[in-house]
Amino acid sequence: MKREGENGENAHGFILKISRKLKDSYLSVLARDEAESSPMKTTWYCPLDLSTVVEEEEEGIIYTVVVKQHHAGPNSPVSTVSRSQCVKAGTEEKLVLHLLHSFSLGDSSFISIFLSTYRSFTSTERVLDILIDRLEHPPGDSVKSQTRQSFNKAVCTVFSTWLSEYPEDFKNLGDPSRLLRLAPLLPQDSTSAADLRAHLLRTAEELSERALLPDNHRDQTSSSSSPPDPSKFEATSVLGFPAALTAEQLTKIETELFVRLVPYHCLGSLWSQRDKKGREGVCWSVRATIRQFNKLANAVLASCLWPTKLRSQQRARLLEKWINVAEECRARKNFSSLYSIVSALQSNPIHRLRRTWQETDREALRRYEELAEIFSDKDNYSQSRELLKEEGTSKFANLDNRMNNRHHNRSNAQGTVPYLGIFLTDLTMLDTAVKDKLDNGYINFDKRRREFEVLAQIRLLQSSCKNCVFVADEAFLQWYHSVPTLTEEQSYRLSNEIEAPSEPSPRSLMPTVIITQCPDLSSSRTSLAGDGDSLFDFHSPVNNFLSKLTKHMRSPSVSCLDVDTSPPTNESTPVALTPTTPTKTHRRSASCGNNLPSNAPGSGPDMRIIRIRMDLHDGNLYRSILVTSNDKTPAVISSALEKHNQDPKQASRYELIQLLPEGKELVIPATGNVFYAMTSSSVDFLLRRKGGNTPVGSQSITTETSATFPRIKAKGRRLVRTLF
Repeated sequence: MKREGENGENAHGFILKISRKLKDSYLSVLARDEAESSPMKTTWYCPLDLSTVVEEEEEGIIYTVVVKQHHAGPNSPVSTVSRSQCVKAGTEEKLVLHLLHSFSLGDSSFISIFLSTYRSFTSTERVLDILIDRLEHPPGDSVKSQTRQSFNKAVCTVFSTWLSEYPEDFKNLGDPSRLLRLAPLLPQDSTSAADLRAHLLRTAEELSERALLPDNHRDQTSSSSSPPDPSKFEATSVLGFPAALTAEQLTKIETELFVRLVPYHCLGSLWSQRDKKGREGVCWSVRATIRQFNKLANAVLASCLWPTKLRSQQRARLLEKWINVAEECRARKNFSSLYSIVSALQSNPIHRLRRTWQETDREALRRYEELAEIFSDKDNYSQSRELLKEEGTSKFANLDNRMNNRHHNRSNAQGTVPYLGIFLTDLTMLDTAVKDKLDNGYINFDKRRREFEVLAQIRLLQSSCKNCVFVADEAFLQWYHSVPTLTEEQSYRLSNEIEAPSEPSPRSLMPTVIITQCPDLSSSRTSLAGDGDSLFDFHSPVNNFLSKLTKHMRSPSVSCLDVDTSPPTNESTPVALTPTTPTKTHRRSASCGNNLPSNAPGSGPDMRIIRIRMDLHDGNLYRSILVTSNDKTPAVISSALEKHNQDPKQASRYELIQLLPEGKELVIPATGNVFYAMTSSSVDFLLRRKGGNTPVGSQSITTETSATFPRIKAKGRRLVRTLF
């Protein structure tokens, strides 16, 4: 029996040796044949290489560690093992100190990610305090020790990157004392450290001068210029400017704003807090982009509506003019101005001009519908994202032959100005869905990595715009800045003067509506490696996350996307930035044009998404509510109050009113079933205090961001709790 066991072991060992020899022989022959058939260098990845991903926790920090075993090749008999680790989560202090150790641990992207996102969980002052304390007690026995040399190199790398990419962090400190403490602690034995020290001292001197002489540094941009004189506005003058020149000037304005955009201003944790008291100055670069978007949309509205005495044929020439300008913006990859023009043409005051649209050239209408389709909210802007993927870093737009023939002489490379709302939506949904901290209280740095992937897309598109050169046209800019600002009531009144509200519009394109479905977010992609050719294409954690997220968020407006829109159907705001779906008709479904998918949990014919508005101090804000066949009026009112950040216990003091077409109202019974009491003609509701007489639409939207990009509800994470 013993001998039989030994014979079995020998046979097993012999089989293993034979299999290893066959494997090595096969790989060597395969590599040799490939090398002979192609002169290009080929890297072989053995399918037998094994990777192990584990988590290691130290005091105050958790690492994700990847251990990879590389099997020996035909010329190397010894297998090798590589190890890399990156931070998953940690305390504030440990994350800051990891800046000085990230390179040595193989976490090469940590510095860039931290500097882009740290404002979400700490402050510049706190980061400097922790680093200064560490510099006062450096590691190593002596200045010339290897440990000290590596530490000094890391210090120079961190501060040189910080000062070059985010100098405003230091200029906005207010108190120069931290910089004066930091400067002498920098290494003394390198030229780069000396340059850093000089830079910090210059910044500290500027801060001191600002503190002593505040009047010399007062922000002059806050002083608002006088509004344009409406009596001097010539609406039809826009016809005198060639469409190409108009688009060029708009692209100049948009490009300058986009280059100055601070990417971290788009972070959901910052942008969603922009309307809170004391935070009026945050995200100023995003606000500037929104102001320009609204200004252009207003210019389109004013030029088409202001001259009320024009004949329909004459007004149709204005529509055709703006369609041509939009097409020229498309050729220049200026998606922001393109969407602004399209949304203005789709707004209700212009959309309802039946006779004007009938006089518009058929070919122009066909091109207009093609341009509007770019911003369809189908599959979460899938077509717009695909264009960014194809043209984001290319020199020119991919146009049809007709447009290519028109622009074939253009030699200057063009940057890409995206519609910023796409990135704001991605970042706000990330911020809502993913927890800021783990259960043990550690800061979730994996969330910051996902946010950085979206910010990296913005930075890459910004780099494509930095070398663009434009020449200002003073005549057009003078006309553009002379356009008076129209309120939504003024726009609709002018529209009614042009065509009385008697017959429905035959146009197939709907006015702007809110987002009620977001089927796919997985196209929000970027490369952390910085390879321009792989932009938006590689398999990254954020893509897996967004794909997983949308399975649970088929209708994000229910809990996390709250969009400010206009009063009901006949008073659509002219400058709304909410996406449109051009292929839909006027017959809206119960969810504002987007049906809940049948496979969504709890979906079916017994639920609807409605929009409830309250007249608040910051504008007429709509919030989306999911109403089922079991919901009574008090429960719906309580949910609406909570959505508007009001006390839900005050529900008994409010009444729920359905806003019907032609200005009619339907009061929902105080104890009734909302689902069965409402009519199918409208999904717009008003929450009004009992005994109040606030007229519908009496309060116009005055805040610069109130009717633009999506607002994110802070409590939206309840919807996606099941994900994590």
